[in-house]
Amino acid sequence: MADPNDTIVPSITDFNNNCNPVAYKNPSFLKSRSGRAVRILSEYLQPLAHFRNEKIHDTIVFFGSARIEEEGPLSRYYHEARELARRVTAWSQGLEKSKRRFVVTTGGGPGIMEAANRGAYDAGGKTVGLNIGLPFEQKPNPFITPDLCFEFHYFFMRKFWFAYLAKALVVFPGGFGTLDELSELLTLMQTRKLEKKMVILLYGSAFWKEILNFGAMVNHGVISPEDLNLFQYADDPDSAFELLRDGLIRHYLQPKAAPAEEETPAIAKSRV
Repeated sequence: MADPNDTIVPSITDFNNNCNPVAYKNPSFLKSRSGRAVRILSEYLQPLAHFRNEKIHDTIVFFGSARIEEEGPLSRYYHEARELARRVTAWSQGLEKSKRRFVVTTGGGPGIMEAANRGAYDAGGKTVGLNIGLPFEQKPNPFITPDLCFEFHYFFMRKFWFAYLAKALVVFPGGFGTLDELSELLTLMQTRKLEKKMVILLYGSAFWKEILNFGAMVNHGVISPEDLNLFQYADDPDSAFELLRDGLIRHYLQPKAAPAEEETPAIAKSRV
C-alpha cells in the first residue's frame, strides 16, 4: 500500500489549461447575469473602502441640473452653488475634528454638480463625485478628488451612497433626476426610515414654488402640514450657509450629539 505522504498533489498551475479561471478573475462571469450580485456588492464595498481610507464620515450633498452652465439663462445658480460649496468646505475644514466632516458630494457630472465640486476644490478641500454612465450629459467633472471619483452602473447603489453619509442636502433647480433624488430623501425622512437628522434646503424658492406646489398637496390631503417642516428654502449663499451651519452644529456638533470615532463611516441608520 502506498504511503499517503508520497502522494503528489498537482499544483494549481497544472489545471490552468483545463479549468475556468477563479470566479473573481473571470470577466465573462462578472459581466454575466449570474454575476450581478457580485457587481452590486462591489458598488457598495469599493466606495466604503475609499471613504474609510479618506476618513470621510459625513457629507453635504448638492443636487441640481446638469444643464445649468457657467454662462447662460440660469448661470446665477452655477455661481451660487460654487460659492456655497466653497464656504461650507472652508468652514468644515476649520472644525477641530480628526476625521473629515461635511464633505461636499455631487453626482459627479457637469452643471450644478461641477459647480459644487469646483467650490470645494477652490477651498482646498476633498470633494466626492458619484458618477453614473448615461447616454448623454453625464461625465465626471475635473474638480472631483481623484480617489473620491466613483463610477456606478446601478442607479439604486448610487442613490444609496447619496443617502448613506449625508447630513445635509442642498437642492438647486433641476429636472427629472433632481426631482427623483429629492423625493426619495424626503420620503425617507417623512416615513422615519432614517434615525439621523438631515438638513434639507431647496435653493431658489421662486423656482421650486413654481415647480412643486406643496401647499396643494397639503390641501388635497396627500401629505401632512408638518411634512412642510422637512425642508427649508434659501435664495442666496449667505442664508443657505447659515441654515446649513446652524443645522449641522445643532444636530452633529453639540457635545451630546458628537459621534464617536468609528472604523467605518457613520451610517445613515435605518430603523429596524
